[in-house]
Amino acid sequence: MKNVLLICGSGASSGFMAAAIRKAAKKNSIEMKVKAASESQLDELIKETDILLIGPHLSYMLAELEQKTLDTDVKVAVIPQSIYGTLNGPKAVELIQKMEGEN
Repeated sequence: MKNVLLICGSGASSGFMAAAIRKAAKKNSIEMKVKAASESQLDELIKETDILLIGPHLSYMLAELEQKTLDTDVKVAVIPQSIYGTLNGPKAVELIQKMEGEN
């Protein structure tokens, strides 16, 4: 099972996105744990994370977060605004699956 962590500024908007992803994954019988948090919680949660998704409004932090995860197997991506803004769970699941396939 993959552990997915979504981060945003306060953790509120990522909570809605995480719920949409969980619902879409369950509907398609895809096993994944999806957690939402604020970026300030990242250090304590990174050890149990396989995929780190960043809210589009934090895209300026991508390079910094990639540095933080350099010596780990964590894959990092910014969720496109078209997915995040509409809370499109199925598209977010597709994004996660594509990230899992990358090596």
